Amino acid sequence: MTKYPVILVHGIALKDFRFLRAFGAIENVLKAEGHTVYTGKTDGFGTVENNAVQLKAQITRILIKHGAEKVNIIAHSKGGLDAKYMIKFLGMEQRVASLTTLCTPHKGAQLASLILRLPLAVKKFIAFWVDLCYRIFGDKHPDSLAVCNQLKAYNSNENTSGFSDNVYCQSYSTAMERGRDDLIMSVPFMITKRLESAKSDGLVSEESSKFGEYKGAAADGSISHSEIVDFMVKKKKRSRIYGFYIRLCSDLADRGF
Repeated sequence: MTKYPVILVHGIALKDFRFLRAFGAIENVLKAEGHTVYTGKTDGFGTVENNAVQLKAQITRILIKHGAEKVNIIAHSKGGLDAKYMIKFLGMEQRVASLTTLCTPHKGAQLASLILRLPLAVKKFIAFWVDLCYRIFGDKHPDSLAVCNQLKAYNSNENTSGFSDNVYCQSYSTAMERGRDDLIMSVPFMITKRLESAKSDGLVSEESSKFGEYKGAAADGSISHSEIVDFMVKKKKRSRIYGFYIRLCSDLADRGF
């Protein structure tokens, strides 16, 4: 098992709320393997900065509870941006052993850029109702319009090889092959495919997912942005997805993390 606790950090929209789990059964699967695992309690539509503060507070409590020096972070989608900000700007570089990002838009997402081209009144109307819903779901500081701005696609020469010698950074992507492979993601997939020719998981391109040591596809075959966190996954795909997380944590343990 890993030396340090594992923190699963979710992206936008999906979060723990009543019977809904941001990472489906993945937390329990990893616990059954002997790992100490927690799921992040950040806002579903909080900004990178606000979520980073929430994540730091939760990790600090976990470190105290277990008497641990560090944690391993496995972050999906925008959760990777939240974790990067926390490490870089909130003094957590010495408290994180490893950061693994899954389908994180390090260079943004074309779909967010498309949404931002809508008339301001339409954007504000949509944002009002999204934020209201997520306050009901427990968000403390939802700000979906600001989040959309933070996720817009951009051409960047930013160094994506990692940002600290003290934190092991690696990344994975997934790819959808056809819209019918995941009906939940079929519409975003079709829109994203029209906006860019690059391989993507329906929301985030492979190129945008690269950060630190890029390890390629998390699992073989067509796996969407939401399926990799065990959301509405067909039974035949579950073993591949669970197997990925088990191998990932086993590798972190072998590295001494």
